[in-house]
This record gives sequence, structure tokens and C-alpha cells, in this order.
Amino acid sequence: MRLHGVDFTSAPSKRKAITIASGALRSGILCLDSLQSLTNFAAFDAWLKHDGPWLAGFDLPFSLPRELLTHLRWPQEWSALMRHLTTVTRAEMRLQFKAFCDARPVGGKFAHRATDIPAGSSPSMKWVNPPVAYMLHAGAPRLLAAEVSIPGMVAGDPQRIALEAYPGMVARSITSASYKSDDKAKQTPERSLARERIVSALEQGATPWQIRLDAGQFRDALIDDGSADLLDAVLCLMLAAWAWQRREQNYGLPVFDALEGWIVGA
Repeated sequence: MRLHGVDFTSAPSKRKAITIASGALRSGILCLDSLQSLTNFAAFDAWLKHDGPWLAGFDLPFSLPRELLTHLRWPQEWSALMRHLTTVTRAEMRLQFKAFCDARPVGGKFAHRATDIPAGSSPSMKWVNPPVAYMLHAGAPRLLAAEVSIPGMVAGDPQRIALEAYPGMVARSITSASYKSDDKAKQTPERSLARERIVSALEQGATPWQIRLDAGQFRDALIDDGSADLLDAVLCLMLAAWAWQRREQNYGLPVFDALEGWIVGA
């Protein structure tokens, strides 16, 4: 089975691309075969539609908290919600989310999806540090348009399977140290050491998911990339491999709210 891990950005460019790590499980080892960068959404949309069979883990929120959607009176069904998002600008979305937060007490500003707690992920409605709401706005409706299948959420092409993945969940299971920065001035030797620690743990299968990685010719690149876009894509690839091993058990997913979605492996 062709497996992919996708490190997404809401504004792809030559400076900050959508990064895709691809590989397959061979004799129980996840072999990293290729790394590629997509610098615009046209290329990403075309990639989403490339022939299967494949399964990919995407580092972007697939949906929003039900609590928020109920408050805003937005659609309560995932496909309808994605279509609605295409009619709302990013600026309009931010204003509505900010008004929701402003009316709530300190310490409880954001609404959370059920999956955020076990995954340790940021609220998918958050528009700063990190702006994951913008990633959702830019990416999730494209999954619907590409007619991929998202287990537990939407039945599209059964040969192209998309799962929400979160690389930070895997990285934090290995080290609490910061391992990346888009600011070159902050791409320190300490962060490089943290990336090396993460790669070594993946190679040994020393994570809760117990998938062993063979990074092959790409090992040095994973460590040298200060932004860790390459490494984050590989972390998503690892979660995709874990899910593929559990394809007969709904890809390892629990019973979850089909509106909110679930982060694979959480």
C-alpha cells in the first residue's frame, strides 16, 4: 500500500511548501521512498486526485468543535460544513471565532474537539500560534472536493483514503524539547539535536505506535531541515502506516463524532 504523510501550510510558496513524505511498509519496516514539495494549491489539488490505492495522514484539522458550530449555527454535517467554509473568507471566519472567544471567560476562550485532549493538539478554531483554523479553511474543503474517503466521516473514493494526523503528538512522545522553527535565527544546534533524537526513536520503533522507520538516503535531510517540514511529513507518514496496519479495525480509530473528526493514533 502506498502511504503518504502530508505537512500542510495554508499559504504554500517556494519558501514554505506543502511537504509530502511517501513510502510503504516492507517486512514490517516503514521505508521512506521519497520527499516532495508542492508550492501552490493547484499542485496540491492535482496530487489529491492522483490514482490510488493510497492512504495519507494530513497535518491539518479536518473539522471544528461541535460546540462552536452549534453556537454559530453553521452546518452540523461535515460535507455541508465544508461547502459552507468555501463561502466564508478567512477574515470573516476569524471575526466570528474571535467574537465567540471574547464572550467566554479567561481560561476557557476556545472550544475543543474531543480528539484535542488525547492528542494534545491546539483547538482547531485557533487562528494564531499556530493558525490551525486557517489550515482547516484552506485544506479541509479541498479533501471534499477531491472526493477522497475519510473513515468515519465521508465515503468517497475507497482507493484514496485520508486521515487527520498530528506530528506534534508523536514528537512529544519522544522529547519535550523544541525541534523546529521557521525563523532561521532560531534554528539552533539544540533543535537539531532534538530532531536527531526523534529520527533515532523512529528508527528504533521507540514510540507508543511502535512503527520502525528506515529513512534511507533521507536521514540527514530530516535532521538538517531546521523548519522540520520534512520531519513532520515523516511523522504523519508513520501514523498513516500505523493506521494501515489496523485497516480491519477502522484504521485504529475509536467511535467518534463524525462532525468533529478524529486524529489518527490519538
